[in-house]
Amino acid sequence: MTGVLEGFATIGVLIALGALLAHLGLFDLTAQQVLSRLAFYVASPALLITVLQDTDVDSVISTNLVATGVAVLVAALLYVGAAVLVFRQPVAESTIGALCASYVNAGNLGLPIAAYVLGDAALVAPTLLLQMLVLQPIALTVLDLAVAEGRPTWRRVVARPFRTPLTVASLLGLALAVTDTTVPPPVEDPLTLIGAMAVPGMLLAYGISLRLGPRPGSGGGPAVLTTIVLLKLVVQPAVAYLVARFALGAQDETLLAVTVLAALPTAQNIFVHATRYGRGEVLARDAVFVTTVLSVPAVVVVTALLT
Repeated sequence: MTGVLEGFATIGVLIALGALLAHLGLFDLTAQQVLSRLAFYVASPALLITVLQDTDVDSVISTNLVATGVAVLVAALLYVGAAVLVFRQPVAESTIGALCASYVNAGNLGLPIAAYVLGDAALVAPTLLLQMLVLQPIALTVLDLAVAEGRPTWRRVVARPFRTPLTVASLLGLALAVTDTTVPPPVEDPLTLIGAMAVPGMLLAYGISLRLGPRPGSGGGPAVLTTIVLLKLVVQPAVAYLVARFALGAQDETLLAVTVLAALPTAQNIFVHATRYGRGEVLARDAVFVTTVLSVPAVVVVTALLT
């Protein structure tokens, strides 16, 4: 349980630092844009390469992957249905909302929780790869198409995910893992240093936005935010549990891992994506904030019930 609290505390400190720096006038919204772009185009791709190159590929094809995939799909589709039928959101905003409702913070929060609470950091690998190699490329392609001027050709649509730095980095890292290739230190060391900027950059940018951006709760109305929170913290872990337990026969540590990881909050990089495309920034910021706060008791309850 200590690992859960430590993970959330680390996130809170960096977000608060970003808000403090903005309050003191040292950073402004332009700085927030720069930090977000640095994380999106440079630091996050470097981080993905260094993390994925050491992944045990055999662990990806597992109960975790199947249960996680179904839970993500259910949460995302339910939000898209609500966005189209109830909220009447445009495509780009619906995509950001669907990511907020289904894309978990598997990196800077999932890794410490998997290591300290679940006892094995590799347990988060299926979630990371599913999001990086499937969910994220699809969402970014939809966002690209939604904000593009004119009608792109099918060749551009197919090639678009492979021009996204995060997708390319994910595929490269996975290729290194599959081929068991060791990156030489002159290449790996700079990548490690650059990748270390990703999470702090995202969190500082998020804190700046909290201080200088529109007030929390103004990103789409309480109904939209409530829908995201319920899908993220209630529906997604419940579906993951039901699929793992009753469809796949998972028990004990595997069942706990699947459910706990599904109950993690919305990832900060969704806010980075929203900022990059200029759609749903405040909604993403609010979703990250509220789900992060509420996921603390959610993870604690899940851990208490399943141990």
